[in-house]
Amino acid sequence: MNLTRALYRAARMSNNISAITSGNPRRIARRAKNIAVGRTLRRAGVWRKLWK
Repeated sequence: MNLTRALYRAARMSNNISAITSGNPRRIARRAKNIAVGRTLRRAGVWRKLWK
């Protein structure tokens, strides 16, 4: 894994942890929704089509 990818993954993980530890249910739900939508789009191949 190259450095840029590792730093980007660490930043996303930090955002997840920050949302959970905030205790704000709206923020936690929004973060979970964003992750679910992103994974769904990835499975559908949208990102691959978008960057071609």
